Amino acid sequence: MSTTVDVPESSNVAKGKAVAVARAGGWKKGLAIMDFILRLGGIASSLAAAATMGTSDQTLPFFTQFFQFEASYDSFTTFQFFVITMSLVAGYLVLSLPFSVVAIIRPHAAGPRLFLIILDTVFLTLATASGASAAAIVYLAHNGNQDSNWLAICNQFGDFCAQTSGAVVASFVAVLILVLLVIMSALLLKRHYHS
Repeated sequence: MSTTVDVPESSNVAKGKAVAVARAGGWKKGLAIMDFILRLGGIASSLAAAATMGTSDQTLPFFTQFFQFEASYDSFTTFQFFVITMSLVAGYLVLSLPFSVVAIIRPHAAGPRLFLIILDTVFLTLATASGASAAAIVYLAHNGNQDSNWLAICNQFGDFCAQTSGAVVASFVAVLILVLLVIMSALLLKRHYHS
């Protein structure tokens, strides 16, 4: 005749397991908080890019009654596209903040993270396209193109070129932040589906 005795684990062993589980979820929560902070930085940089480009305007001091020399962002369709796109990126990042908060509260939930990575990728593409196209125009404004007979205008419109260059730099900061957001979301999803 044999008897089996079921001995429960001691409370110290159970506590050790709980701490291990808490630590495993802790890094996910830390990355989710970093995601929220990066989104705030992305909002700031994309808004700065849109506002700086949208207010870029310079009129040369020498003009006659009939001719006035002015450079403004709305003189270039590429710069208009830039302002609209960077404003959309900022708007998206503001609207994505609640999903980022959900990812902080529930770090193991894959749904919000998957939603964010898809939309982050879409808006990363838009931000990259507008930043690159504006950078090409800013380059032409600074250097011109001898083959096409395009003259550099930054010698005359220095303030305008400084503002547009700053806006392009701010847009590439937003692009870098979006790249980091996509990479972090991909890492979190990889860990989610492999654990």
